[in-house]
Amino acid sequence: MYKSERTGFAIFSLAIIFLAFAGGAFVVLAKVFPYEYFHDAYQAGQALLKQRSVDNPYTQTDQWRDARTDERGVTINNQEEAYEGLTLYTSGDGNYANLIDMEGNVVHRWSLPYREVWDKSPQGRDPQPEELMYWRQARMMPNGDLIALYIAANDTPWGYGIVKIDRDSNVIWKYHASTHHDLSVAPDGRVITLTNEFSKERIDGFPDLNDPWLNDYLVELDGESGEELSKTSLVHAFKDSPYHELLFAVPSFAMSDPLHTNSVQFLDEGTTRAFPPARGNSGQVMVTFRHPGAVGLIDMESGEMTWAQHGPWLGQHYGRALKNGNYTIFDNYANFQENNNSRILEVNPRNNAIVWSYSGDDEHPFNSGLRGAAETLPNGNRLVTESDGGRLFEVNRAGEIVWEFINPVRGGNKEQFIPVVSSGQRIALGDIDADFRAALDTARR
Repeated sequence: MYKSERTGFAIFSLAIIFLAFAGGAFVVLAKVFPYEYFHDAYQAGQALLKQRSVDNPYTQTDQWRDARTDERGVTINNQEEAYEGLTLYTSGDGNYANLIDMEGNVVHRWSLPYREVWDKSPQGRDPQPEELMYWRQARMMPNGDLIALYIAANDTPWGYGIVKIDRDSNVIWKYHASTHHDLSVAPDGRVITLTNEFSKERIDGFPDLNDPWLNDYLVELDGESGEELSKTSLVHAFKDSPYHELLFAVPSFAMSDPLHTNSVQFLDEGTTRAFPPARGNSGQVMVTFRHPGAVGLIDMESGEMTWAQHGPWLGQHYGRALKNGNYTIFDNYANFQENNNSRILEVNPRNNAIVWSYSGDDEHPFNSGLRGAAETLPNGNRLVTESDGGRLFEVNRAGEIVWEFINPVRGGNKEQFIPVVSSGQRIALGDIDADFRAALDTARR
């Protein structure tokens, strides 16, 4: 009798295991209750495991790249062709920004560790270690105030907030949200940036979104207080616009992050008048959507997308409308040449024609897959941020590099890694307030 009971119990146990397996398979395949809870718990566990499993930031994050050269600092300085001024940049090895002269000398530095501002991530989790954080974007004001955007490697949502600090790195205000990629300062001081949040909302006409997915928002902050003034869902702006069919261009791998919006530019009055798609309507922001492969305009007051364009670029960043009526864009991948996948394009929005471009060569390879920027300077040159190369360079209209700066920081046991450079700003000395200019370490100039 005892043996038969054991046999029966074993059969009963196997039956329970089989039913549990079959039931679990049905729940997963059919996505019925309680699939959502198990799925969310699994995703959260995977994200936490990835977040806490960084042993080597040089190889396990996108903050460092293999250094292409042993050269450091300014390697080219054509004084007759370059736009004279100071250059602000941020580096992937920490929460700081340097202001350098044309010879590469540091004349001022801002620095503020994240944990001196907040003790949690915007989602309330323990933040990433400081070595996995840096300022993704920074903008200097004429008086020496700085607006800086924190990000952290291996975290989703991955933005960590924005601070405005004075010239001595003291906090003026702080905005704690998943800010990411870019910020733009309007002439009246308002700060325009991007945030993202997980959403479970089902979007009509966009049925293949993962659950959950990241929704990007265009956010407007008061420049004096950091108070949030407006917040616009970019997926809804896109979906409700005449350009919604561009969403069909979102690749299948991007259904958790369908737009991946990665740049913002507030159009001042001069640019608004000159840029045909703006139609003279003030208060618009140019945004760049990586995954649909598009640039567009968002009306800050109505939250509507008023214009969009798709073009011959791939993985693009940093769309910037110009006062000549065109716009520039950093095309990360579509040059399709070994070691020179990236290029800078100037595009006529009336006919989508490329009217100017720059790509690298064997002597100066140009290749940045994940980031990049190009600012048009007052003399018509472009200040290019080649993030993955860890360098900034200035190129003239003839395609000649007239100034180049290579991040001097190195990492690794053989100093074989270089931190990315993701933010660059050129400021003429005459545009800096006199008292701050007098405080700069320019004795070597």
